[in-house]
This record gives sequence, C-alpha cells and structure tokens, in this order.
Amino acid sequence: MFDHFVWSVLVVPALISITVRLLADRLPPGRAARTVAWSAAATAAASIANLVVFTLKALAQTPVAGALFGWSTETVYADTAQVAWVPVVSSVLLAGSGAAMWRTVRRHRRTIAEARGYADGSGGVLLVPDARPQAFAVPGRPGRIVVTTGMRERLTDAQFDAVIAHERAHLDAGHHRLVALAEVAAAAHPALWWVARHVGYLVERAADEHAAAAVGSRRTVAHAIGAAALAGAHTPALGLRATGRPGVVPRRVAHLLQPPRHGTSPWWVLPALLAASSLVWTGEAIYDLGELLVYASQTR
Repeated sequence: MFDHFVWSVLVVPALISITVRLLADRLPPGRAARTVAWSAAATAAASIANLVVFTLKALAQTPVAGALFGWSTETVYADTAQVAWVPVVSSVLLAGSGAAMWRTVRRHRRTIAEARGYADGSGGVLLVPDARPQAFAVPGRPGRIVVTTGMRERLTDAQFDAVIAHERAHLDAGHHRLVALAEVAAAAHPALWWVARHVGYLVERAADEHAAAAVGSRRTVAHAIGAAALAGAHTPALGLRATGRPGVVPRRVAHLLQPPRHGTSPWWVLPALLAASSLVWTGEAIYDLGELLVYASQTR
C-alpha cells in the first residue's frame, strides 16, 4: 500500500505542477484552464482518498478496532511495519487538508456574497459611483458586471467595451467555478498551489482572447488591460475583481500583441493522464485495504 501513498500523495501532485509550468503558454487558454483545474481537482481527490485509506488503517491496527471487528491488529500493522509513520502522518495530513479546504470554501462563499451585495439582483452592467477603480464579474442567475465610476473615467469608450467583453467572458464560461475548484484542490495539497494560481492566469487569458474577438481588436484589449491594471494597482479589490495579478499583466498584454494561435496541442492530455493514473492507483489502495482487513479477519 505504501507505493500508492508515494505515487498519489507525493509524486503526482509535484509532477502536475511541473507539467503545468512547462506547458504554461503552449495551450489554448480556455481548454487549458478547464484541463488544469479538473486535473488538479482529481489529483487532490486521489491524495485525500489515500490519506483516508491510511487513516482508516491507523484506526484498524488499534486494539479497540481489533476487538470490535474481530481481526488481527498485528496483521494490519505488519503490512506497513517498515513505514509505520505513514498511517499516523496521514491522519495528521488529512485533518489539516480538511480544515484548509473548509476555510477555502467558506472564503469563496463570503467573497461571492460580498460581490452580490455590491450589485443588485438584475443582470447586465452596473455602473456604481465609487472613486476606487474596479471592474469585476459577479456570478449568479443572472450574472452581473460591476464597474465603478473610478474605473470608467480612466478608460476610453473602446477600452471600456473591451473590459465589459472581458468580464462577460468570465460569466459566460463560469470561470469563477474553475478558480474555486483549483483553489480548493490547492488547499487539499500544498504542491498544487502554483497550479491553482496558474488557473487564475489561464482564465484571464481566455477572457482576453474572447474580448479581442468580441471588439475586433487585440491591441485595444491590450491597452484596456494595461489601463485597468495601472488604475487599480494600489486599490483594494472589491468582490470578484477579475483584472488579474499585476505580475502577469505584461504576459497577457504580450500575448494580445501577437497574432492569435490557431489549432490545438496534444500536450494538454499530460495533466489529465497524470491525474487519471493517480485515481487508478487510489482505487487499488482502497481495494488493497479491503483485502488486508479480510485477511486480518481470517488470521485472528
């Protein structure tokens, strides 16, 4: 069973992070965001499941469990006797991951509630009187785009149209769900932290490409991104601000100032294959635990 722990808890999350780094700008951003987010989620789920398996094993090898279920605790313990620390450490990691995921889910709920409180319940674009330069999409049914007067005053008409198209792309594609999925995965496993940040970058790139197609000018969108980033650089974000981290703005602008890439790349399957392999090995770990407990019942 220890090999399953090594592969699903230690190796695959690190490989996913390395793979995403290498493929960062080689994939169409929309497809890449979906693939990376769901691969991270599957990898995190496999890791958590392995921790659950070893936590159950830690409980199964206690005298109380042996007496209650009628199996040999010595047999259960012997299966991982050479790495006796793994079940105990797994229990601690499982508790920490569970707490981190709960905090992340609660934070996302608070953020969405705050953003929805800032906008009214109807769809469309809401221009609010606020000197702070902000533009963000508020998910919901219907979704809402909020732009402050502080941001509107800093944009030309063409740039404003580009920002609206960008935010509408976030709503139409459900980008907030991909970001939340990736961030919960990162809370479950720290090695996926950079992967979650990259999902945030990819959804911004995907929205940029959609906006460029909508307004018919990649340069206009690039200028709008730069203007919005400069306007909001020193302003605390409200709600679900979707202009992107300052560090990635130059990369986004650089992509927009280049001709769009057409076609698809086969490399997007690599994160998906790694995540799938982790899930398969996790299924084997669950099966092995069941076999171990049956064997322990027969050897009491």
